[in-house]
Amino acid sequence: MAAAGAGAAAAAAAAYGSLELHITPEKFYVEACDDGADDVLAIDRVSTEVTLTVKKDVPPSAVTRPIYGILGTIRLVAGTYLIVITKKKKVGEIFSHAIWKATDFDILSYKKTMLHLTDIQLQDNKVFLSMLSHVLSVDGFYFSTTYDLTHTLQRLANTSPEFQEMSLLERADPRFVWNGHLLREFAAQPEIHRFATPVMHGFITMHSCSINGKCFDWLLVSRRSCFRAGVRYYVRGIDSEGHAANFVETEQIVHYKGSKASFVQTRGSIPFFWSQRPNLKYKPKPQISKSVNHMDGFQRHFDSQIISYGKQMIVNLVNQKGSEKPLEQTFAKMVNSMANGMVKYIAFDFHKECSRMRWDRLQILMDQLAEQQDEFSYFLVDSDGKIVTQQEGIFRSNCMDCLDRTNVIQSLLARRSLQAQLQRLGVLHVGQRIEEQADFEKIYKNAWADNANACAKQYAGTGALKTDYTRTGKRTQWGLIMDGWNSLIRYYKNNFSDGFRQDAIDLFLGNYSVDEVEPASPLHVKKDWKFLALPIIMVVAFSMCIICLLMAGDTWTETLAYVLFWGSASFGTFAIILYNGGEL
Repeated sequence: MAAAGAGAAAAAAAAYGSLELHITPEKFYVEACDDGADDVLAIDRVSTEVTLTVKKDVPPSAVTRPIYGILGTIRLVAGTYLIVITKKKKVGEIFSHAIWKATDFDILSYKKTMLHLTDIQLQDNKVFLSMLSHVLSVDGFYFSTTYDLTHTLQRLANTSPEFQEMSLLERADPRFVWNGHLLREFAAQPEIHRFATPVMHGFITMHSCSINGKCFDWLLVSRRSCFRAGVRYYVRGIDSEGHAANFVETEQIVHYKGSKASFVQTRGSIPFFWSQRPNLKYKPKPQISKSVNHMDGFQRHFDSQIISYGKQMIVNLVNQKGSEKPLEQTFAKMVNSMANGMVKYIAFDFHKECSRMRWDRLQILMDQLAEQQDEFSYFLVDSDGKIVTQQEGIFRSNCMDCLDRTNVIQSLLARRSLQAQLQRLGVLHVGQRIEEQADFEKIYKNAWADNANACAKQYAGTGALKTDYTRTGKRTQWGLIMDGWNSLIRYYKNNFSDGFRQDAIDLFLGNYSVDEVEPASPLHVKKDWKFLALPIIMVVAFSMCIICLLMAGDTWTETLAYVLFWGSASFGTFAIILYNGGEL
């Protein structure tokens, strides 16, 4: 694929980059302000019909504001809403294409009044709006109007001319288009595709670097899948289609003197049917489903992975004892049962091997994977657009959450690939190592730690653990303290706020649709009395226990009796709450 041809095709497929929104009581008008553009998108606020018109049809009385993209439309209790990007921040450029982070959004109602709603409907509509706002407040929405962010360099290089002429919306990988559901009406009308902005969720960082006086661009792109998306304990394993929870494709890109190199890895939940629902315990016990055929979903998962990436090297980092042991044993057994020569498996008990701060033992795993990594190679295209090498396979890493342990291993594999790429491109001299390049090494470690934090916040609700090792190459006492703090925050969120987060994601992605005439809203499920009474009883009993300690009775036996009574009451109530924790 010639570079010039690719550039021309990208321009032909571009979405409009400069937009103005004109609001009237009857319609929304979205005007394309790109050079030479005369298109205007007219959205009828009553019929919801979307049509193309021209600039002269926009009423001069319309209220006008700039916007930076249309995220799509969604139906709530009050009717349809238009979601637009109102603020953006430039991340950098990929091969002269501007990449943006969407930093603020607006949710605009088609209805001019809410008088048609009852009080209960109004309240429900507010809850659904707050769900959308919550999803949009999570950092990490990226877009480009001229470049396809959803595909790796290798996928883009192996496409047909017809593919290159498609709009960004048509050709985007649906796994990584987080507003695919919101754009479903736009997708049905090819003539308005240039007004649609596919948005990915994840992490992107770009750095202009220099080693030995040679300047190159280094990029890290993590794409979160919107299939089986959700939060930590609510979404584990796979679905019937073989989509894995917390699936993330991470691509490391180098651009030097027109040559482009890329190395791709994936992470995703252990791909069979298991769950780990929050139940107030610090670490709920994983449950492997006994009522389904695991091999069907397992096979579908790896069939799709092989089609997308080629050979698979599974790197399973979970504990090989305790509650995680059955997951490791089942994973190994299923790989053996599948007997697919394209899929290999290695288990490495990360916590056991690296216990007592022995982080040098990670080299054991790297040595075991070295031959396989050399065989997989990486993607490289020269300055003339000629493909020099292709990546023939991929490392699919996982731990329990596919966050902390996984990110450490991925950063080590990516560094080893980068070492080979920079030597081949002539940036590194023979015998030089990346670790010796202090300035670049700092950039590299911080970028991978930032990637870990972004993925962790999106899935677990807090920053990642073990980032002190990723940033500095060693574990620190402060890092251990921060890990403890983040673990406490995760515990609270997992048990008390992640249900709302999961519902919000399901609404945003279209896994749940609001029915305007639905008589029974899922927001009004009546709670059992114990959900309200037990916490109150526990707090009162514990408070009385403290009061009895502070305000001693006439005799110590009297005080002891009161303390034992109220202490037993609070402890007993707490035990009942724990027992019923899974019903929360």
